[in-house]
Amino acid sequence: MPTRSDDQSRGFDTSRFLKQLTERPGVYRMYGVDGAILYVGKARNLRKRVSSYFRKTGLAPKTEALVARIHDIEITITGSETEALLLEQNLIKSLRPPYNILMRDDKSYPYIYLSSHQDYPSLTFRRGRTKKGGGTWFGPYPSSGAVKESLNILQKIFKIRSCNESYFRNRSRPCLQYQINRCTAPCVEFITPEAYQQDVRHATMFLEGKNPAIINDLMEAMELAAKTLEFEKAAAYRDQINHLRHVQEQQSVDSEGGDADVIALSQDAGIVCVVVIIVRGGRVLGTKDYFPRYSIEQSEAELIGAFLGQFYFGGDVKRDFPRDVLVAAEVEGRELLEQALSEGAGREVRIRGNVRGERRKWLELAETNARQTLLTHLASKETVYRRLLALRELLELTETPSRMECFDISHSHGENTVASCVVFDENGPLKSDYRLYNIEGITGGDDYAAMRQVLTRRYQKLVSGDGKRPDLVFIDGGKGQLNIAREVFESLNISDIPLIGVAKGVTRRAGMEQLIDALTGDVFRVPADSPALHLIQHIRDESHRFAITGHRARRDKKRRQSTLEGIEGVGPKRRRDLIRYFGGIQEIRKASIDEIAKVRGISKTLADTIYAALHNE
Repeated sequence: MPTRSDDQSRGFDTSRFLKQLTERPGVYRMYGVDGAILYVGKARNLRKRVSSYFRKTGLAPKTEALVARIHDIEITITGSETEALLLEQNLIKSLRPPYNILMRDDKSYPYIYLSSHQDYPSLTFRRGRTKKGGGTWFGPYPSSGAVKESLNILQKIFKIRSCNESYFRNRSRPCLQYQINRCTAPCVEFITPEAYQQDVRHATMFLEGKNPAIINDLMEAMELAAKTLEFEKAAAYRDQINHLRHVQEQQSVDSEGGDADVIALSQDAGIVCVVVIIVRGGRVLGTKDYFPRYSIEQSEAELIGAFLGQFYFGGDVKRDFPRDVLVAAEVEGRELLEQALSEGAGREVRIRGNVRGERRKWLELAETNARQTLLTHLASKETVYRRLLALRELLELTETPSRMECFDISHSHGENTVASCVVFDENGPLKSDYRLYNIEGITGGDDYAAMRQVLTRRYQKLVSGDGKRPDLVFIDGGKGQLNIAREVFESLNISDIPLIGVAKGVTRRAGMEQLIDALTGDVFRVPADSPALHLIQHIRDESHRFAITGHRARRDKKRRQSTLEGIEGVGPKRRRDLIRYFGGIQEIRKASIDEIAKVRGISKTLADTIYAALHNE
């Protein structure tokens, strides 16, 4: 998902880029002024990791030299840190950035090798898979660090030896690994072959992904230890379970086989972003984003269909046709496009949307990247400035507005009413100045009274000298809400502030909004492709989102008795199963949606709800 600095004449805008950067895991690519790749890195939290390059002190000389050359940064969001590891490796191999360490032996992935010893086999690290010596191979893993971490955990849990055969045969007494409880000393037969083979069987089952039985055994042991008041032992079992799940994290970027172009679309405030993820041989090779111009009357199916036609057959670029084109929406003219793609490729090419497993994850990844890219574009300085100029011209303002405020009301059947005030300046959303107002003492569902209360509370402070004066105020609503706002402004003697109502219009479709000028009472529409309308839509949508978020938080605060009890669909039995499976609420917070869905009775949809509730999404 490329995320670019738009003001190229002034170099890379660090503060703006970091402000909108996501906190999800992913990969970042740094480019110089000439567009040449400088560095590829991965991150568990993209905002924290990328921000660390731009701190004022504590940077190594090599890092300072890298930062001085940065003119652009692209990011790709991934589903997990493990996926980021794999994508980072693929990009380093293909791009060979000068500031990365390029390993000479990077042509082979690391594996875990279980030797063929009849009684006491070992588990060891191996680079590259061979057919010599028999034994069993597990992998490949995303990095040597992942293998070493896996072996470290397996030694702690199952105590399988990691020494070579020569060292093993010549021992006359236990080594240090036995002393630190990392091995059962099979070299001096401190453990029977039968008991050792049981540990090997468990370790093999785990590495093959057949770990539910092992985890159930550990959970039963944990519960038994807790019942007998052996809490330290129970905590150790809990940690072992969590380590096992972490090592076995599914690696959707490196799934077996599959050539596909994964395409997702996101649209907001009159802008459409299409993201294409290239998958070859089951690995994500990179992403590309596009911002096509379109008419507001076009449906999503029409947009995707038109984009696919231009992407594969328009222009001078010869495309590498995949076997599958995965899309997250219906495609207009799908049969015709499939026929054209198949003829161009000389084989069958399918356009698919209803997919499962790893392909479903690719689609979700593309949708996430499309949304994040669109938000980044909307927040860019060039986009906001162009829209501000168009807004000034549309409303015939004497100066370009530098502070705009918008208000909206949200409630559930008149209960838990909340009003939002969002603020935009010349840089876009000014989230530090956002405010939520709990509305009290009114008749439930009376939006007019709610609007009167929030505007009075907000602008009484302005009259008393507390608060910043806006250059323009928007009201999300029709003439009724706007009249209330005008009355409040007149009573407070601030009627010189321009006041605009934003009504959805008869069709209530985006792009069909009606604007109402409180001063003149004029009602007018703006062309759907107007940058000024796009800015108004952005402000209005943000106020609506913020109001709904505040309302839900207020509603859930009343409902919630504990972190899990406040989640719809999670009753006593499911809460108990979740706690039993993960060992505690902190571990549930750390789990991914896929991990939560592994709990008995938890569907993927419910897992998504639980994850969102625990992360305030």
